[in-house]
Amino acid sequence: MKKAVSVSLGSSERDKKIEIDLLGQTIQIERRGTDGDVEKATALFNELDGQVDALGVGGIDLWVAMGDRKIPITAAHKMVKGVSKTPLVDGSGLKNTLEGQAAKYLVKELGPNYASGRVMMTMGVDRYGLTLGFFDLGYEVACCDLMFALGVPIPVRSLRMLKFLGRTLAPIAARLPIDMLYPTGEKQDEIVPKFTKWYEWATVIAGDCHYIRRHMPDNLRDKVIVTNTTTSKDMQLFRERGVRYVMTMTPVIDGRSFGTNMMEAALTAAAGKGRTLTYDEISVYLDELDLKPTIHDLQHSD
Repeated sequence: MKKAVSVSLGSSERDKKIEIDLLGQTIQIERRGTDGDVEKATALFNELDGQVDALGVGGIDLWVAMGDRKIPITAAHKMVKGVSKTPLVDGSGLKNTLEGQAAKYLVKELGPNYASGRVMMTMGVDRYGLTLGFFDLGYEVACCDLMFALGVPIPVRSLRMLKFLGRTLAPIAARLPIDMLYPTGEKQDEIVPKFTKWYEWATVIAGDCHYIRRHMPDNLRDKVIVTNTTTSKDMQLFRERGVRYVMTMTPVIDGRSFGTNMMEAALTAAAGKGRTLTYDEISVYLDELDLKPTIHDLQHSD
């Protein structure tokens, strides 16, 4: 049996190990959180190198990936520098392929009322494929990268400015310490309402689940959330706040949706090429699997 493991800087309370069928094979997937402990994560990567078929990097990306442009995140590469045998992925392959179709799928499943609207992207640079999909549909877009990364309450409202942000600030941000880039460990469970104006403004709130949770207000009535890496606890928090729909990029398996890094690692293990997959290869496999986002109606579910 092939094995794929995601080593995450996130909370170990979200850990899970199950078996899934993928490309005609049984793949064991496992998520192992290190509660923000970088040294522990580094040790796990070194320990698992050569022992499993694919490794995923969770809690931080290896790259700021905007289409074909990839900027290395220094702290993440330092954490995995000992990995030399096992293919290593951070989910950017799925973010720039599967997530690029999410906006169109939302309209297909929920109807023409969602063919236009207002979307709050927690981090447009981080989910560039997802962001492009909403721009292409003609949505009003507010990319909140400056808010969530630096605490600056100014949204980026155009694709031109987002690309400028990627060219100018992303190389600087990529050199920052991990705890300044992403909530890790116990911080992932903290909810500190902030930037409420933009949560209220949006029809759709999209991006990493940890970012959405971190500053969400108590009232999200009738909002649509487009995200990933959800647990049953996350869904309950959204339901209590009145969220109508949650769309997850990857399938819900045994009560939760796994991160893009975990699912890309699983796909890499199943492909058996002994290396990371290209975007084109991922697209072919996604077509073969007929992998689509999942819509959850939180106010009319059993």
